[in-house]
Amino acid sequence: MNPQERARRAVEAAWRIEWPRLVASLTRMVGDIATAEELAQDALVAALEQWPRDGVPPNPGGWLMLTAKHRAVDRIRRDVNFARKLEQLGRLAITAEEPSGEPEPAIADDLLRMIFTACHPVLSPPARAALTLRMVGGLTTTEVARAYLVPESTVAQRIVRAKRTITAKGIPYEVPEGTELTARLDSVLEVIYLIFNEGYAATSGERWVRAELCEEALRLARILTGLLPGEPEVHGLAALLELQASRTPARSDAENGLVLLPDQDRSRWNRLSIGRGLAALARAHTLNRTRDLPPGRYALQAAIASVHAVARTAADTDWRRIAGLYAVLAQRFPSPIVELNRAVAVAMVHGPAAGLELIDAIAATGTLDDYHLLHAVRGDLLSRLGREAEARAAFGRAAELCGNEIERELLRGRTR
Repeated sequence: MNPQERARRAVEAAWRIEWPRLVASLTRMVGDIATAEELAQDALVAALEQWPRDGVPPNPGGWLMLTAKHRAVDRIRRDVNFARKLEQLGRLAITAEEPSGEPEPAIADDLLRMIFTACHPVLSPPARAALTLRMVGGLTTTEVARAYLVPESTVAQRIVRAKRTITAKGIPYEVPEGTELTARLDSVLEVIYLIFNEGYAATSGERWVRAELCEEALRLARILTGLLPGEPEVHGLAALLELQASRTPARSDAENGLVLLPDQDRSRWNRLSIGRGLAALARAHTLNRTRDLPPGRYALQAAIASVHAVARTAADTDWRRIAGLYAVLAQRFPSPIVELNRAVAVAMVHGPAAGLELIDAIAATGTLDDYHLLHAVRGDLLSRLGREAEARAAFGRAAELCGNEIERELLRGRTR
């Protein structure tokens, strides 16, 4: 590999890693996300020009950050309101010395500010996800669009509108405190959770799993545990994602077909990911006990996932424990989806008739009429009760409602 190619690859690698940190720090400096992006791009152009000629610096990320900060100071100096910016320039004073290899504590704070800004509840859930993947995850607009199977123009519009909303609403670029932190943290965790779920069980398209979304959500969750180490639900979410992701290698067969949990080869589960998940869950439990708090939504779901993770075989699964955890989850965070999952666990403990009774109660409310998994679970329980005609009808309805082609084919197979 020639020096120019080596430099180009170094720029690409550093850019992917440093983009979120650059934009986050520059946004604090200049007070505007769009301007921060422009300054980061200027630093990238400078690297593309200088690194092939002068060689790759010892600390590529630090070089990009220093260059971008110089660009920010130059931009402020050119501002027509220069006099009003003198105090700001004093705060941003930097030297031209080569940066050290030590990370700046302020960068972590800036990244946390960006996460809370991108996940602000005033933005729609799709906008939050797109902006988070772009500004915090560092994915390009093209990559976000490809992951969600939507036109690139749609993602670009979501991001642009989100930035405009942030500006128009005067959303402060800061980490909330006190009770507001708890409320806003829920929005941040929800965004990461939804990104992971779309990757773990894609709602549409020809792929059952979109690994790039799972990996990005995991990365964001891990970043958050480092930025907010004292928040139990941050560790609860990280635990849940690690434990769920551990099954990914076993969830598809050689023909890319869907393999359900009871049929998975557990020797293919990622034991390293399980270990990380169990450690994060233990940390969440410790923090909750220290504060005399009950486990939160994500810690409870992670506890359920941990029961599956430690079972050597499907037959060894402690379904009574799972049913109990779902009962707690349903009591503290009631929702039709939680009740649906509880019905599955109850059926495993007390038989399909008991589970079907709960399913029929959910169906009577009409809240999940268009949710394909309600009909899929109902079909499975009816089949276990020997009511095959009703089961086939339920699976047929589930297939009609399912947007994912691989999952739809599995459901159609149950109608035959």
